[in-house]
Amino acid sequence: MDKRLFVGGLPFSVNNKALEELFAQCGNVVSADVISDRYTNQSKGFGFVEMSTSEEAQEAIKKLNNYEVEGRKIVVTVARPKEERPRPNGGNFSPRRNDRDRGGRGHGDRRGGGRNRW
Repeated sequence: MDKRLFVGGLPFSVNNKALEELFAQCGNVVSADVISDRYTNQSKGFGFVEMSTSEEAQEAIKKLNNYEVEGRKIVVTVARPKEERPRPNGGNFSPRRNDRDRGGRGHGDRRGGGRNRW
């Protein structure tokens, strides 16, 4: 049994400290992380908790799965390992650009966009 747990269905007002306090009633919490959007910094409604032992993690699943937090039932399961996914654009994180952004003609753009020949 793994010690890392996935917690889903969290209210957006729950932060790392509140998540840690919730799971502390089941044992020693090593870490508690609520995942948030990188641009808005708002919670995405899920997080991960790592307990110190597998037995404490199993107790947390039994006690807190379908537990109601601020009117929402949370889901607590064993976290799956993170899968390696291919990165878009071969690992280049910049937005995809067309030729027009580099000074050439745009793809399918009938308005021109090239240099003035006159």
